[in-house]
Amino acid sequence: MSIFFIVIIGVIIFEYILSFIVRTLNLKALSTKIPDEFSDVYDKDRYVSSQEYAKTNSKFSYITSTFSLILGLVFIFSGFYNVLDLYARSLGFSSEAVTGLFFFGLLFFINDILSLPFSIYRTFVIEEKYGFNKTTYSTFFTDKIKQYFLVLIIGGPLIYIIILFFNMFDGYAWLLVWGFVTIFMIAMQPLFNNFIAPMYNKFSNLEEGPLLGKIKDYLGSVDFPVKKLEVVDGSRRSAHSNAYFSGFGKNKRIALFDTLLEQMNDDEIVAIVAHEVGHYKLKHIQIGIVSGILQTGLMLFIMSLFINNPDLFAVFQVENLSVYASLVFFSMLYSPISMMSGIFSMMMSRKNEFSADRYSSETAGMPQSLISGLKKLSKENLSNLTPHWLNVFLNYSHPPVIDRINALRKK
Repeated sequence: MSIFFIVIIGVIIFEYILSFIVRTLNLKALSTKIPDEFSDVYDKDRYVSSQEYAKTNSKFSYITSTFSLILGLVFIFSGFYNVLDLYARSLGFSSEAVTGLFFFGLLFFINDILSLPFSIYRTFVIEEKYGFNKTTYSTFFTDKIKQYFLVLIIGGPLIYIIILFFNMFDGYAWLLVWGFVTIFMIAMQPLFNNFIAPMYNKFSNLEEGPLLGKIKDYLGSVDFPVKKLEVVDGSRRSAHSNAYFSGFGKNKRIALFDTLLEQMNDDEIVAIVAHEVGHYKLKHIQIGIVSGILQTGLMLFIMSLFINNPDLFAVFQVENLSVYASLVFFSMLYSPISMMSGIFSMMMSRKNEFSADRYSSETAGMPQSLISGLKKLSKENLSNLTPHWLNVFLNYSHPPVIDRINALRKK
C-alpha cells in the first residue's frame, strides 16, 4: 500500500466525515427563537421557512456528498480511469494533447450527467418549494448546452496548451504553464463581462431617476468612475438577489439584480454599492487576483514533481502514463493543500467583507441603511442566522450577518 493510496483515500474519507460533522453541528445550532436584531424584519412564518430551508439543504447535502463519496471510490477501485484512458487512446490520435482533451471531455460529461438528477431536484423541487426558482425546464437545459459550449471553446484550448507544454518541455514546463494560465486568468474578466455573462442574462442600463442620481453622486464623491451601471434580469432564473462589481480601469462595471431593486430602498442600494466599491478601493480584488496567481504557481510547481509518477498511477490502476491523467490524479493528491489554502482564503474574504462594510459606512455615511439592507437580504434569501462557528470557519466567504451588523454598530 503506497503513501499515495493512503493520502488520496484518506483525504476523500476525511473530507466526507468532516462535512458530515459540520452539517450536523450546523443543524443543531439552529434556533427556534428569532434573534432580537432581526425581529423587525422577520415574522414567525418567514423565520420558520428559513429554518426549514436550512434543514432541507443540509439533508440534501447528506445525500449528494454520500453519492459523491461512493462514486469517487468506485471510480478508483473499479479501474474506471483505466477503461476511460484505453478508450481515449483507442481513438487513435497521434497527439497526446488531443487524446487528453477527449479523456477530460468524457470525464467531465460522465460526471455532469451523473450529477444532473441532483441539480434538477435542487432547482425544481427545493428552490421551487421555497419560492426561489423562476427557471423553466427550457431555460435550465439551454443553460446546460451553453455550459458545454463554454467548456469546449474555453476549457478545451486551456487544457490542450497545458498538456502540450508539459509534454514539450522538461523541468521548466510548469513556469510556461503558469505564465499562460496567468494570462488566461486576467483575460477572463473582460471575457466574462462581454461574452459569458450576456449569454445567460440580459443587461440594461439603470433607468434615469432618483436612484441613478444617488449612485452617481456617491461614485463622484469617492472618485470612482464606472463605464456601466446595469440591471441584470436575475429574476428570470431565481428570486435570490445580488449585486456585483467587475472590470478594471476604464471598464469598471456595477451590476444590480432586478430582484435587489425590488427588495431595497434607494439608500440601502447605495450603501450596498458603496460596499462593492470598497472592495476595489481597498485592493481586495487586486490582492485576490495576485493571491490566486501565486497559489496557481505553487500548485503547478508541486504538480510538476508528480507528472507521470508510476506509484500515483498505480492507485488508480491505470496502465499507461500520461500528462493528462496526471493532472486528474494530482488534483486528488493536492486536496489537503487545497483545503488549507481554501480555509485561509475564506478567512481573508471574511476580513475583507468587514473592511468593505466599514468603507461603505464611512464614505456613504449610511451605516443604518447598510444594516437594514443586510437584514432584508437575509430575509429574502432565507439565510441561516445562527450558523455553527465551525461551518463559518470552513465554508463561509462572508461573515454571518449578525457579526457584520454588530461590527457596524460598534463603529
